[in-house]
Parts: sequence; structure tokens; C-alpha cells
Amino acid sequence: MEITQAKTGKFALNYGIILGVLSIIFSLMLYMAGMQYDQSIVLFFVRLAIMTGVIIFGIYKFREANNDTLTISEAIKVGIGMALIGTIIGIIYQMIFMSVIEPDFMKNMMEAQKMEMIAKNPNMTQEQIDNASEMMQKFSGPYLSAAIGLIGGLFLGLIISLIGGLILKKQEAAY
Repeated sequence: MEITQAKTGKFALNYGIILGVLSIIFSLMLYMAGMQYDQSIVLFFVRLAIMTGVIIFGIYKFREANNDTLTISEAIKVGIGMALIGTIIGIIYQMIFMSVIEPDFMKNMMEAQKMEMIAKNPNMTQEQIDNASEMMQKFSGPYLSAAIGLIGGLFLGLIISLIGGLILKKQEAAY
């Protein structure tokens, strides 16, 4: 009897879609609560917890489907695949959000960041404020934001997958 091995791509796709949908739901919750401009560390950790939970659960389910065995390389493949798909779904949603739901999002976000910067640094001169605003404008385009988001998502996916793989790895039992 031949034992079939689970396919990493199938798990990456399924759990990547779940990750993307959960990210969209969280973003919509923030939008409905009027918190779409909030860049607090708490929200970052909530997003990180969602990503970590889905990736670790997906790796665990892969191990379960793979005769209860898992190598670190399989964990990384599955985890990065989930992160890639989830991040792409999130970026597509963000593009739709910025062009359809709230077309002034980037302008409003930059204004909110500018006000936060002024509040944290009340002694800034107008020239410093203008220079900082100009710099924010250069790095706020939708394509650059998407690229940074993709790189960040893949990096976090790699770290989470590596840690998850180290925790969940299980070798085939020797008979």
C-alpha cells in the first residue's frame, strides 16, 4: 500500500484564501469603526496574530494530512504560500478600497500622519514639516505600497513558517 503525500500548494491556496478573507474582514471592521487611519501598534499585533494563527493552523493541518510528518522545508513552503496568497488578496482589496470605497484614503492618511508627526514633534519648523510631507508623498503611491506590503507579508510569512516548522516538525516513525 502506497502512502500519498499531501500537496503543499493545495494547503497554501486554501489557507491563503482564508488568511486573505480574514484580513479583509478585519479591514472592513476598522473602516466601519472609523479606525482605517489608525496605525497603532495594537492593530499591527492583531493583524500579526491573525496571520500567525492561520499560518500555524494551516501548517498543522498539512502535517495532519501528511501522515503526521512535517519537515521544516515543507512548513516554510506551505507558510510562505499562504502568506503570498493572503497578501495578494489583501493588496487587491486595498486597491479596490483606495479606488472605489474611499478614493481619498491616501490623502487622508498622509494628513493624519502629518498631524501625528506635528503632535509628537511640536518644535518642528514649517520647512521640516514640508520636507517630511514631501517624503511621505514620494513613498505613498499605491504600487509602492503594494510592493512594500507584499515584501512585508512574505517576510512575516517566512518567520512565522520557520518558527511554526520548528515547533511542529515531526519525522516519520522508524519501523
